[in-house]
Amino acid sequence: MNRIDQKFKDGKTLLSIYFSAGHPALEDTVTILKSLQHTGVDMVEIGLPFSDPLADGPTIQESSTKALKNGMTTKKLFSQLEGVRQTISIPLILMGYFNPILQFGVEQFCSYCQKVGIDGLIIPDLPVDVYHEKYQSIFEQYGLYNMFLITPQTSEERIRFIDSVSKGFIYMVSSASVTGAKNSIGASQTSYFKRIANMQLQTPTVVGFGISNATTFSAATQYSRGAIIGSAFIQLLEEKGVEGIPDFIQSIRS
Repeated sequence: MNRIDQKFKDGKTLLSIYFSAGHPALEDTVTILKSLQHTGVDMVEIGLPFSDPLADGPTIQESSTKALKNGMTTKKLFSQLEGVRQTISIPLILMGYFNPILQFGVEQFCSYCQKVGIDGLIIPDLPVDVYHEKYQSIFEQYGLYNMFLITPQTSEERIRFIDSVSKGFIYMVSSASVTGAKNSIGASQTSYFKRIANMQLQTPTVVGFGISNATTFSAATQYSRGAIIGSAFIQLLEEKGVEGIPDFIQSIRS
């Protein structure tokens, strides 16, 4: 069974953390993974830095730029992740844009993911219909799930199609803006969360964008199975480094 499915079978509210590989320092990737697992995080999304991250807010863009300047590449990340499954048991997801994957070679990329123990991918700029027609068979050949994003503007018809194609979870973007930490969840977002919950999708949903603290995490997970924290975690790494991870995760769970 895919580790992502196993996590959802556990029945708990899931906390997923996103960070950019190679940030703050080039060799921090595995150290951060170990700390996140030790502090009880359920899943981790490892960002593959890209020079033109359209969906990302300034915090993630800056971390991606720093990671690239540090020397992070796709090959370097796979090299860092070799043997990671000897110590890391939680689901690992690579999140990035499709251009670097195309340049690497889609099948070769999937093969490397399988070798190092990646469970799934999130590729914001790969449309679900293109994935379904051209790439789904390759992903499935290598045991990889591909998670899709929906927003408040996504039509019910498209959400139903995404649900029919999806494995793992559906990434429910909390608003139509780029990524970034927010301190509260508004009424319109809550209404959107309720609407999606009432659709009774077969695939579980996880909320991302704007989740930054215990308040927003709690609000987001009232109507979904989990939530993803990215920008706030990257800010934490900038300010306090890897040493600040345990206190930060504890503050979310409190």
